[in-house]
Amino acid sequence: MDSLQNHFLIAMPSLNDTFFERSLIYICEHDAKGAMGLMVNRPIGLDVQELLAQLDLKDSPHLLPTLENQVLVGGPVNPERGFVLHSAQPHWANSSNVSDELMLTTSRDILAALGTPKAPQHFLVVLGYAGWSRDQLEQELAENSWLTIPATEEILFNTPFEDRWEKATNTLGFNAWQMSGDVGHA
Repeated sequence: MDSLQNHFLIAMPSLNDTFFERSLIYICEHDAKGAMGLMVNRPIGLDVQELLAQLDLKDSPHLLPTLENQVLVGGPVNPERGFVLHSAQPHWANSSNVSDELMLTTSRDILAALGTPKAPQHFLVVLGYAGWSRDQLEQELAENSWLTIPATEEILFNTPFEDRWEKATNTLGFNAWQMSGDVGHA
């Protein structure tokens, strides 16, 4: 299977009543060893300004209320670990390119820059991640647990959280209510 890096996983209705119900996951890494992604549609109920204060980064300028200023649940793995998915800007410590337009950073230096002219144009602050071991994601795809589409910055940074799953589904040419939870293979 080709890499799904820089793609979205859209949870199928069969994931009802699970942690991933109606989730939209951005895949940051996908190779022969497994996959890693961030859920991008589930706010924790904490804004970035509050998180910065908890991390003793209170001196950062006040962030204006926008979509990007909500901390998200990234997944069930290491929920205490933070990630910043952001528009490409290469000077951050512990950064890696996910695509030509997006980077993933795990260091505090970017958090201190949020709300300043040094901050990336777009960003999502996420706690935790979703991870798959070797061939696990491929198995889940074969079981029809997920749909995949190329990721878009429009959905990542300009669509309200509660609309992201449905908007991603609609890009496939049908509405979410048309999806069945039944699994089958021809």
